[in-house]
Amino acid sequence: METQGPARLHALDNLRALMMWLGVVLHVALIHTVHANPLPWRDPQRTIVADIAWTAIHTFRMPAFFILAGFFVMMLLQSRGPKGLAEHRLARLGAPIVVFWLPIVMACGLFAALYMHRMVRGTWGIDMSLVTPPPGVPVGPNLLHLWFVWMLLWMSLGTAVLAQFEGLRPLFTAAGAFLRRLATSWWGVLVLALPLQGAGWAYPNGILVSSGLFLPPFAEWLHYGTFFAFGAAAYTWRAELFPVWERRWWVFAGLGLAAYLAAGAMMERRSPASDLAFVQGCASWLWSFAAIGAALRFLPASNKVLAYLSDSSYWVYILHLPLTIAFGCALYALELPGLLKIALNIAATTVVCLVTYELWVRSTWVGELLNGRRRPSRFGPTPQGLATR
Repeated sequence: METQGPARLHALDNLRALMMWLGVVLHVALIHTVHANPLPWRDPQRTIVADIAWTAIHTFRMPAFFILAGFFVMMLLQSRGPKGLAEHRLARLGAPIVVFWLPIVMACGLFAALYMHRMVRGTWGIDMSLVTPPPGVPVGPNLLHLWFVWMLLWMSLGTAVLAQFEGLRPLFTAAGAFLRRLATSWWGVLVLALPLQGAGWAYPNGILVSSGLFLPPFAEWLHYGTFFAFGAAAYTWRAELFPVWERRWWVFAGLGLAAYLAAGAMMERRSPASDLAFVQGCASWLWSFAAIGAALRFLPASNKVLAYLSDSSYWVYILHLPLTIAFGCALYALELPGLLKIALNIAATTVVCLVTYELWVRSTWVGELLNGRRRPSRFGPTPQGLATR
């Protein structure tokens, strides 16, 4: 990214770190929502703040992640070529799924069984028959929250394959120019929301919730693939798009808030799911642009705290879900306000994730598996041969 400078990469890394941590907030908030949500385990102390938190975060977090993912995949393609891109993504995305999927699924199943036993029978115990998938989700192997890594792996490999066909280059160039036009026109968000409307019309309230299946339905590929393709195009047009997002981030944030509130009002009126999906799609695009623009505006430089969070973000992403369930189960019977329980769960999950990262990941083979290199730990001497750059 010679034309953009290191500050641009720092801003996107900082944003990625913050959004990864928002995943902890989202999964804790789901435990305390007043209205129904995709998770079956729920705390008796509930608050509407949790509903607002999870729906707001869900609106833009994964869309922005896939935009950044498409952006970085194109950067890898430019620097490493199709083969190098495929090898890199298999190492960074495929291998961690092989290593961590089964342990994470087993841990989540164990803690979910404990939680459901407390909810249904009021005592500690394990009865796996109480752990059932949400309505509409088939019984069988599930990726849980690792679905993001799985889908990104296949999108990246697909990009590597398509990049080898030179005859397709004019088509991709034209598609990229069209997406750039949409990103810089006042009406562009309305067009960009149309694929999201097509993907979300069959879901309750038009909110697409990932199934976690190894063979995701087409709606999920359409929804997240649209953001990924846009991010890939944004890499080519970054010199033009970044200044627009940085300068107008507050406009995008305000319009996104208006769309989010409009969607909430439409839910109260029980509007058709297709209409809700369209309005929420507009909010997703607007808040994604706002998040990227705000990061470029306010977080352009390397920051020690955010750099550390960025380094640890992959590990936090993998580990956090079973911890949120476990701490939620431990807090279940305590007569505490819902907001306090949320804060305690978020704090405990964050601490355990960061401590385990420092002790068992950062300077070990696990850190090399996730991030491509080992980094010196702040506890104890640096292992011999460890890269310190």
